[in-house]
Amino acid sequence: MEKEDQKKFYKHAPFSNVHLRIYLAIILGQFTSGYTIQISGTAISAAQKYLPISSLWVGLIGSGTLIGLAGSLFVGKISDNIGRKQLLLINMYVLTGVSLCQLFTSNLWLTFIFRIAVGLMIAIDYTVGNALLIEWLPFKESGKMQSHLVIYWTLGFILASFSNSFITGFGESTWKILMVSPTLFGIITAVFRSFARLPASPSWLVNQGKPKRAQRVIQKHLGTKWGISKKQKIHAAKVTASSANFSWTILFSKKYIRYTLVGGVFYASQAFSFFGISIFLPILVSKMGISNTNLVGYLYNGCMFLGIIFGIRIFGTFSRRHFLVGDFLLSAICLLILALWSSIPKELALLTFSLFSLTLSAGLVMDYPYTSELFDSNIRGTGVGMVVTISRIGAAAGTVLLPVITSSLNVQFSMLTCGLILLFAGIFCFIFAPETSIKYKKS
Repeated sequence: MEKEDQKKFYKHAPFSNVHLRIYLAIILGQFTSGYTIQISGTAISAAQKYLPISSLWVGLIGSGTLIGLAGSLFVGKISDNIGRKQLLLINMYVLTGVSLCQLFTSNLWLTFIFRIAVGLMIAIDYTVGNALLIEWLPFKESGKMQSHLVIYWTLGFILASFSNSFITGFGESTWKILMVSPTLFGIITAVFRSFARLPASPSWLVNQGKPKRAQRVIQKHLGTKWGISKKQKIHAAKVTASSANFSWTILFSKKYIRYTLVGGVFYASQAFSFFGISIFLPILVSKMGISNTNLVGYLYNGCMFLGIIFGIRIFGTFSRRHFLVGDFLLSAICLLILALWSSIPKELALLTFSLFSLTLSAGLVMDYPYTSELFDSNIRGTGVGMVVTISRIGAAAGTVLLPVITSSLNVQFSMLTCGLILLFAGIFCFIFAPETSIKYKKS
Protein backbone atom coordinates (compact mmCIF):
# COMPACT_ATOMS: atom_id res chain seq x y z
CA MET A 1 0.00 0.00 0.00
CA GLU A 2 2.87 2.37 0.81
CA LYS A 3 4.48 1.81 -2.60
CA GLU A 4 1.11 2.31 -4.28
CA ASP A 5 0.64 5.59 -2.41
CA GLN A 6 4.11 6.77 -3.46
CA LYS A 7 3.35 6.04 -7.11
CA LYS A 8 0.28 8.29 -6.87
CA PHE A 9 2.23 11.19 -5.34
CA TYR A 10 2.03 14.03 -7.86
CA LYS A 11 5.78 14.69 -7.73
CA HIS A 12 6.27 11.30 -9.44
CA ALA A 13 3.96 12.18 -12.34
CA PRO A 14 5.58 12.36 -15.81
CA PHE A 15 6.42 15.75 -17.31
CA SER A 16 3.21 17.14 -18.81
CA ASN A 17 1.48 20.24 -20.15
CA VAL A 18 1.14 21.94 -16.75
CA HIS A 19 4.86 21.54 -16.07
CA LEU A 20 5.68 23.00 -19.48
CA ARG A 21 3.41 26.04 -18.93
CA ILE A 22 5.00 26.79 -15.58
CA TYR A 23 8.50 26.26 -16.94
CA LEU A 24 7.95 28.57 -19.92
CA ALA A 25 6.49 31.23 -17.62
CA ILE A 26 9.61 31.07 -15.43
CA ILE A 27 11.98 30.97 -18.43
CA LEU A 28 10.49 34.20 -19.80
CA GLY A 29 10.85 35.79 -16.37
CA GLN A 30 14.48 34.72 -16.11
CA PHE A 31 15.34 36.14 -19.54
CA THR A 32 13.63 39.43 -18.66
CA SER A 33 15.37 39.55 -15.27
CA GLY A 34 18.84 38.98 -16.74
CA TYR A 35 18.27 41.64 -19.40
CA THR A 36 16.84 44.17 -16.94
CA ILE A 37 19.66 43.80 -14.44
CA GLN A 38 22.45 44.26 -16.99
CA ILE A 39 20.82 47.05 -18.99
CA SER A 40 21.45 49.57 -16.19
CA GLY A 41 25.23 49.20 -16.61
CA THR A 42 24.97 49.51 -20.39
CA ALA A 43 22.67 52.54 -20.14
CA ILE A 44 24.69 54.41 -17.53
CA SER A 45 27.85 53.92 -19.62
CA ALA A 46 25.99 55.57 -22.53
CA ALA A 47 24.74 58.35 -20.24
CA GLN A 48 28.30 59.28 -19.25
CA LYS A 49 28.81 60.70 -22.74
CA TYR A 50 26.20 63.38 -22.07
CA LEU A 51 25.91 63.73 -18.28
CA PRO A 52 28.57 64.47 -15.63
CA ILE A 53 28.08 61.31 -13.53
CA SER A 54 30.47 60.54 -10.66
CA SER A 55 31.82 57.04 -9.94
CA LEU A 56 29.51 56.85 -6.92
CA TRP A 57 26.41 57.53 -9.04
CA VAL A 58 27.60 55.05 -11.66
CA GLY A 59 27.75 52.45 -8.92
CA LEU A 60 24.42 53.44 -7.35
CA ILE A 61 22.43 53.36 -10.60
CA GLY A 62 24.12 50.11 -11.62
CA SER A 63 23.25 48.56 -8.26
CA GLY A 64 19.71 49.98 -7.95
CA THR A 65 18.07 46.88 -9.39
CA LEU A 66 20.18 44.67 -7.13
CA ILE A 67 19.21 46.74 -4.09
CA GLY A 68 15.56 46.22 -5.02
CA LEU A 69 16.22 42.51 -5.24
CA ALA A 70 17.11 42.62 -1.55
CA GLY A 71 13.35 42.85 -1.02
CA SER A 72 13.25 39.11 -1.79
CA LEU A 73 12.97 38.42 1.95
CA PHE A 74 9.63 40.23 2.18
CA VAL A 75 8.42 38.88 -1.16
CA GLY A 76 9.25 35.33 -0.10
CA LYS A 77 7.42 35.76 3.21
CA ILE A 78 4.38 37.17 1.41
CA SER A 79 4.36 34.21 -0.99
CA ASP A 80 4.49 31.76 1.92
CA ASN A 81 1.44 33.52 3.37
CA ILE A 82 -0.74 34.24 0.31
CA GLY A 83 0.63 31.84 -2.33
CA ARG A 84 2.87 31.94 -5.41
CA LYS A 85 0.43 32.33 -8.29
CA GLN A 86 -0.96 35.81 -7.59
CA LEU A 87 2.44 37.49 -7.30
CA LEU A 88 3.70 35.94 -10.55
CA LEU A 89 0.62 37.21 -12.39
CA ILE A 90 1.22 40.88 -11.55
CA ASN A 91 4.96 41.48 -11.15
CA MET A 92 5.85 41.76 -14.85
CA TYR A 93 3.03 44.24 -15.49
CA VAL A 94 4.41 46.43 -12.70
CA LEU A 95 7.99 46.01 -14.00
CA THR A 96 6.83 47.18 -17.44
CA GLY A 97 5.07 50.25 -16.04
CA VAL A 98 7.96 51.30 -13.81
CA SER A 99 10.48 50.77 -16.62
CA LEU A 100 8.48 53.09 -18.88
CA CYS A 101 8.60 55.83 -16.23
CA GLN A 102 12.39 56.04 -16.72
CA LEU A 103 11.82 57.49 -20.19
CA PHE A 104 10.49 60.73 -18.70
CA THR A 105 13.28 61.72 -16.32
CA SER A 106 17.01 62.49 -16.31
CA ASN A 107 17.05 62.93 -12.54
CA LEU A 108 19.54 60.49 -11.07
CA TRP A 109 17.67 60.14 -7.77
CA LEU A 110 14.42 59.27 -9.56
CA THR A 111 16.24 56.85 -11.86
CA PHE A 112 17.80 55.21 -8.81
CA ILE A 113 14.37 54.83 -7.15
CA PHE A 114 12.85 53.37 -10.33
CA ARG A 115 15.71 50.85 -10.54
CA ILE A 116 15.01 49.75 -6.97
CA ALA A 117 11.30 49.29 -7.80
CA VAL A 118 12.21 47.24 -10.88
CA GLY A 119 14.51 45.10 -8.75
CA LEU A 120 11.69 44.40 -6.31
CA MET A 121 9.58 43.03 -9.17
CA ILE A 122 12.47 40.83 -10.31
CA ALA A 123 12.71 39.57 -6.73
CA ILE A 124 9.32 37.92 -7.21
CA ASP A 125 10.69 35.86 -10.09
CA TYR A 126 13.83 34.94 -8.15
CA THR A 127 11.93 33.71 -5.10
CA VAL A 128 8.29 33.01 -5.90
CA GLY A 129 8.89 31.68 -9.41
CA ASN A 130 11.59 29.34 -8.20
CA ALA A 131 9.40 28.08 -5.34
CA LEU A 132 6.42 27.38 -7.64
CA LEU A 133 8.65 25.59 -10.12
CA ILE A 134 10.31 23.23 -7.64
CA GLU A 135 6.95 22.50 -6.00
CA TRP A 136 5.48 21.32 -9.33
CA LEU A 137 8.34 19.74 -11.27
CA PRO A 138 8.65 15.94 -11.03
CA PHE A 139 11.45 14.75 -8.75
CA LYS A 140 13.38 13.25 -11.68
CA GLU A 141 13.34 16.51 -13.65
CA SER A 142 13.59 19.13 -10.92
CA GLY A 143 17.32 19.64 -10.33
CA LYS A 144 18.26 19.36 -13.99
CA MET A 145 15.55 21.73 -15.24
CA GLN A 146 16.26 24.30 -12.54
CA SER A 147 19.94 24.29 -13.45
CA HIS A 148 18.93 25.08 -17.07
CA LEU A 149 17.18 28.30 -16.03
CA VAL A 150 20.48 30.13 -15.81
CA ILE A 151 20.89 29.69 -19.59
CA TYR A 152 17.92 31.95 -20.25
CA TRP A 153 18.96 34.43 -17.57
CA THR A 154 22.42 34.61 -19.11
CA LEU A 155 21.05 35.08 -22.63
CA GLY A 156 19.08 38.08 -21.40
CA PHE A 157 22.13 39.40 -19.54
CA ILE A 158 24.39 39.05 -22.60
CA LEU A 159 21.81 40.61 -24.95
CA ALA A 160 21.65 43.66 -22.66
CA SER A 161 25.47 43.87 -22.72
CA PHE A 162 25.40 44.39 -26.48
CA SER A 163 22.14 46.34 -26.71
CA ASN A 164 24.03 49.62 -27.25
CA SER A 165 25.16 48.15 -30.57
CA PHE A 166 21.62 48.09 -32.00
CA ILE A 167 19.84 50.73 -29.87
CA THR A 168 21.50 53.82 -31.33
CA GLY A 169 20.73 57.12 -33.02
CA PHE A 170 18.71 58.74 -30.23
CA GLY A 171 21.42 61.19 -29.14
CA GLU A 172 21.09 62.31 -25.53
CA SER A 173 18.01 60.10 -25.11
CA THR A 174 19.85 56.91 -26.04
CA TRP A 175 20.54 55.95 -22.42
CA LYS A 176 16.86 56.46 -21.55
CA ILE A 177 15.77 54.23 -24.44
CA LEU A 178 18.18 51.59 -23.18
CA MET A 179 16.73 51.88 -19.66
CA VAL A 180 13.15 51.33 -20.87
CA SER A 181 13.97 48.56 -23.37
CA PRO A 182 13.08 45.78 -20.85
CA THR A 183 9.42 46.77 -21.28
CA LEU A 184 9.26 44.68 -24.47
CA PHE A 185 10.24 41.47 -22.68
CA GLY A 186 8.29 42.40 -19.56
CA ILE A 187 4.96 42.72 -21.39
CA ILE A 188 5.54 39.48 -23.35
CA THR A 189 6.14 37.65 -20.08
CA ALA A 190 3.16 39.27 -18.36
CA VAL A 191 0.73 38.42 -21.18
CA PHE A 192 1.96 34.83 -21.43
CA ARG A 193 1.44 34.29 -17.71
CA SER A 194 -2.04 35.77 -17.89
CA PHE A 195 -3.09 33.25 -20.54
CA ALA A 196 -1.04 30.25 -19.36
CA ARG A 197 -3.42 29.42 -16.46
CA LEU A 198 -0.68 29.07 -13.86
CA PRO A 199 -1.85 26.73 -11.07
CA ALA A 200 -1.50 27.19 -7.34
CA SER A 201 1.21 25.20 -5.56
CA PRO A 202 -0.15 21.96 -4.03
CA SER A 203 2.65 21.92 -1.45
CA TRP A 204 1.79 25.47 -0.38
CA LEU A 205 -1.89 24.54 -0.03
CA VAL A 206 -0.94 21.57 2.14
CA ASN A 207 1.19 23.82 4.34
CA GLN A 208 -1.85 26.08 4.73
CA GLY A 209 -3.93 23.13 5.97
CA LYS A 210 -5.92 22.81 2.72
CA PRO A 211 -5.26 19.23 1.52
CA LYS A 212 -8.62 18.86 -0.28
CA ARG A 213 -8.00 21.96 -2.34
CA ALA A 214 -4.46 20.74 -3.13
CA GLN A 215 -5.94 17.43 -4.27
CA ARG A 216 -8.40 19.21 -6.59
CA VAL A 217 -5.63 21.34 -8.13
CA ILE A 218 -3.48 18.27 -8.81
CA GLN A 219 -6.31 16.25 -10.33
CA LYS A 220 -7.39 19.19 -12.49
CA HIS A 221 -3.95 19.52 -14.06
CA LEU A 222 -2.55 15.97 -13.88
CA GLY A 223 -5.58 13.68 -13.73
CA THR A 224 -7.38 11.67 -11.05
CA LYS A 225 -4.52 9.18 -10.73
CA TRP A 226 -2.30 11.70 -8.90
CA GLY A 227 -2.58 13.46 -5.55
CA ILE A 228 -0.76 14.51 -2.39
CA SER A 229 1.28 11.97 -0.44
CA LYS A 230 0.32 10.25 2.81
CA LYS A 231 3.01 12.27 4.59
CA GLN A 232 1.46 15.52 3.33
CA LYS A 233 -2.00 14.45 4.51
CA ILE A 234 -0.65 13.87 8.01
CA HIS A 235 1.18 17.21 7.93
CA ALA A 236 -1.92 19.09 6.75
CA ALA A 237 -3.95 17.67 9.63
CA LYS A 238 -1.46 19.17 12.10
CA VAL A 239 -1.36 22.64 10.53
CA THR A 240 -2.82 25.46 12.58
CA ALA A 241 -3.23 29.15 11.74
CA SER A 242 -0.19 30.03 13.86
CA SER A 243 2.06 27.37 12.35
CA ALA A 244 1.08 28.37 8.79
CA ASN A 245 2.00 32.03 9.45
CA PHE A 246 5.45 31.71 10.97
CA SER A 247 8.03 34.44 11.53
CA TRP A 248 11.03 34.75 9.20
CA THR A 249 13.21 34.51 12.33
CA ILE A 250 12.72 30.73 12.11
CA LEU A 251 15.49 30.81 9.49
CA PHE A 252 17.96 31.59 12.29
CA SER A 253 16.70 28.84 14.57
CA LYS A 254 18.91 25.89 15.39
CA LYS A 255 17.20 23.81 12.70
CA TYR A 256 17.78 26.20 9.78
CA ILE A 257 20.62 28.60 10.61
CA ARG A 258 23.30 26.49 8.92
CA TYR A 259 21.33 26.38 5.67
CA THR A 260 20.57 30.11 5.83
CA LEU A 261 24.21 31.07 6.37
CA VAL A 262 25.56 28.69 3.72
CA GLY A 263 23.02 29.89 1.16
CA GLY A 264 23.69 33.54 2.01
CA VAL A 265 27.50 33.29 1.94
CA PHE A 266 27.57 31.22 -1.24
CA TYR A 267 25.16 33.44 -3.15
CA ALA A 268 26.46 36.81 -1.87
CA SER A 269 30.12 36.00 -2.55
CA GLN A 270 29.34 34.80 -6.05
CA ALA A 271 27.12 37.83 -6.75
CA PHE A 272 29.67 40.37 -5.45
CA SER A 273 32.26 39.32 -8.01
CA PHE A 274 29.95 38.39 -10.86
CA PHE A 275 27.84 41.55 -10.94
CA GLY A 276 30.62 43.91 -9.92
CA ILE A 277 32.84 42.72 -12.76
CA SER A 278 30.17 41.99 -15.40
CA ILE A 279 28.17 45.21 -15.16
CA PHE A 280 31.23 47.46 -15.31
CA LEU A 281 33.41 45.28 -17.54
CA PRO A 282 34.37 48.13 -19.97
CA ILE A 283 35.63 50.29 -17.08
CA LEU A 284 37.68 47.44 -15.57
CA VAL A 285 39.14 46.36 -18.91
CA SER A 286 40.24 49.89 -19.84
CA LYS A 287 41.98 50.20 -16.46
CA MET A 288 43.82 46.94 -17.22
CA GLY A 289 45.44 48.73 -20.16
CA ILE A 290 43.51 46.81 -22.83
CA SER A 291 42.24 49.23 -25.46
CA ASN A 292 39.88 46.92 -27.38
CA THR A 293 37.09 46.72 -24.80
CA ASN A 294 34.59 45.35 -27.34
CA LEU A 295 36.81 42.35 -28.06
CA VAL A 296 37.15 41.62 -24.34
CA GLY A 297 33.39 42.01 -23.94
CA TYR A 298 32.72 39.41 -26.64
CA LEU A 299 35.34 37.12 -25.14
CA TYR A 300 34.07 37.52 -21.58
CA ASN A 301 30.40 37.00 -22.48
CA GLY A 302 31.25 34.11 -24.80
CA CYS A 303 33.16 32.39 -22.00
CA MET A 304 30.29 33.15 -19.63
CA PHE A 305 27.84 31.32 -21.88
CA LEU A 306 30.23 28.41 -22.44
CA GLY A 307 30.71 28.23 -18.67
CA ILE A 308 26.94 27.92 -18.19
CA ILE A 309 26.77 25.07 -20.72
CA PHE A 310 29.76 23.37 -19.09
CA GLY A 311 28.21 23.77 -15.64
CA ILE A 312 24.97 22.16 -16.81
CA ARG A 313 26.87 19.27 -18.40
CA ILE A 314 28.68 18.42 -15.17
CA PHE A 315 25.80 19.36 -12.83
CA GLY A 316 24.83 15.78 -12.07
CA THR A 317 28.39 14.47 -12.10
CA PHE A 318 29.58 16.06 -8.85
CA SER A 319 27.86 16.46 -5.53
CA ARG A 320 26.41 19.92 -4.86
CA ARG A 321 28.98 20.51 -2.12
CA HIS A 322 32.03 19.56 -4.20
CA PHE A 323 30.75 21.60 -7.13
CA LEU A 324 30.46 24.72 -4.94
CA VAL A 325 33.85 24.41 -3.27
CA GLY A 326 35.75 23.63 -6.48
CA ASP A 327 34.11 26.44 -8.42
CA PHE A 328 34.89 29.08 -5.78
CA LEU A 329 38.52 28.02 -5.36
CA LEU A 330 39.26 27.94 -9.11
CA SER A 331 37.60 31.34 -9.63
CA ALA A 332 39.57 32.80 -6.71
CA ILE A 333 42.88 31.52 -8.08
CA CYS A 334 42.24 33.21 -11.46
CA LEU A 335 41.52 36.60 -9.89
CA LEU A 336 44.39 36.39 -7.40
CA ILE A 337 46.80 35.74 -10.29
CA LEU A 338 45.53 38.87 -12.05
CA ALA A 339 45.69 40.89 -8.83
CA LEU A 340 49.13 39.85 -7.60
CA TRP A 341 50.98 39.54 -10.92
CA SER A 342 51.07 43.20 -11.96
CA SER A 343 53.39 42.61 -14.94
CA ILE A 344 51.41 39.71 -16.38
CA PRO A 345 51.53 39.69 -20.22
CA LYS A 346 48.29 40.95 -21.77
CA GLU A 347 47.70 37.71 -23.67
CA LEU A 348 48.00 35.66 -20.47
CA ALA A 349 45.84 38.20 -18.61
CA LEU A 350 43.09 37.75 -21.22
CA LEU A 351 43.37 33.97 -20.98
CA THR A 352 43.19 34.05 -17.17
CA PHE A 353 40.30 36.50 -17.21
CA SER A 354 38.43 34.30 -19.70
CA LEU A 355 39.06 31.24 -17.51
CA PHE A 356 37.65 33.19 -14.56
CA SER A 357 34.51 34.04 -16.55
CA LEU A 358 34.06 30.42 -17.60
CA THR A 359 34.59 29.05 -14.09
CA LEU A 360 32.47 31.51 -12.12
CA SER A 361 29.59 31.32 -14.61
CA ALA A 362 29.64 27.51 -14.39
CA GLY A 363 28.80 27.95 -10.72
CA LEU A 364 25.70 29.99 -11.59
CA VAL A 365 23.86 26.76 -12.40
CA MET A 366 23.79 26.09 -8.65
CA ASP A 367 21.85 29.26 -7.82
CA TYR A 368 18.35 27.91 -8.37
CA PRO A 369 18.48 24.22 -7.41
CA TYR A 370 20.79 24.54 -4.40
CA THR A 371 19.03 27.46 -2.74
CA SER A 372 15.64 25.72 -3.17
CA GLU A 373 16.90 22.39 -1.88
CA LEU A 374 18.28 23.95 1.31
CA PHE A 375 14.77 24.64 2.68
CA ASP A 376 11.60 22.62 3.33
CA SER A 377 8.53 23.46 1.25
CA ASN A 378 6.69 25.11 4.17
CA ILE A 379 9.36 27.84 4.48
CA ARG A 380 10.88 27.67 1.00
CA GLY A 381 9.62 31.05 -0.19
CA THR A 382 10.89 32.78 2.95
CA GLY A 383 14.16 30.82 2.96
CA VAL A 384 14.99 31.46 -0.68
CA GLY A 385 13.91 35.08 -0.20
CA MET A 386 16.35 35.49 2.69
CA VAL A 387 19.21 33.95 0.70
CA VAL A 388 18.47 36.12 -2.35
CA THR A 389 18.27 39.20 -0.11
CA ILE A 390 21.70 38.45 1.35
CA SER A 391 23.07 37.78 -2.12
CA ARG A 392 21.76 41.08 -3.50
CA ILE A 393 23.45 42.93 -0.67
CA GLY A 394 26.66 41.33 -1.92
CA ALA A 395 25.81 42.15 -5.54
CA ALA A 396 24.93 45.75 -4.73
CA ALA A 397 28.13 46.13 -2.70
CA GLY A 398 30.14 44.86 -5.68
CA THR A 399 28.53 47.24 -8.16
CA VAL A 400 28.84 50.23 -5.82
CA LEU A 401 32.36 49.57 -4.56
CA LEU A 402 34.25 48.20 -7.56
CA PRO A 403 33.95 51.34 -9.75
CA VAL A 404 34.99 53.47 -6.75
CA ILE A 405 37.89 51.17 -5.81
CA THR A 406 39.06 50.97 -9.43
CA SER A 407 38.88 54.74 -9.83
CA SER A 408 40.49 55.71 -6.52
CA LEU A 409 43.04 52.86 -6.24
CA ASN A 410 43.57 50.48 -9.17
CA VAL A 411 42.04 47.54 -10.99
CA GLN A 412 44.41 45.08 -9.31
CA PHE A 413 42.98 46.00 -5.90
CA SER A 414 39.46 45.37 -7.25
CA MET A 415 40.55 41.95 -8.49
CA LEU A 416 42.22 41.23 -5.16
CA THR A 417 39.04 42.13 -3.27
CA CYS A 418 36.92 39.81 -5.42
CA GLY A 419 39.51 37.02 -5.28
CA LEU A 420 39.69 37.09 -1.48
CA ILE A 421 35.90 37.04 -1.16
CA LEU A 422 35.69 34.01 -3.47
CA LEU A 423 38.47 32.29 -1.53
CA PHE A 424 36.60 32.88 1.75
CA ALA A 425 33.40 31.47 0.22
CA GLY A 426 35.22 28.34 -0.94
CA ILE A 427 36.66 27.70 2.53
CA PHE A 428 33.33 28.46 4.24
CA CYS A 429 31.45 26.03 1.96
CA PHE A 430 34.13 23.37 2.48
CA ILE A 431 33.50 23.55 6.23
CA PHE A 432 29.74 24.10 6.41
CA ALA A 433 27.94 23.42 3.09
CA PRO A 434 25.54 20.44 3.32
CA GLU A 435 24.92 17.98 0.51
CA THR A 436 21.32 18.57 -0.55
CA SER A 437 20.83 16.38 -3.63
CA ILE A 438 20.48 13.18 -1.58
CA LYS A 439 18.26 14.87 1.00
CA TYR A 440 16.01 16.30 -1.71
CA LYS A 441 15.64 13.03 -3.58
CA LYS A 442 14.45 11.42 -0.36
CA SER A 443 11.96 14.17 0.51
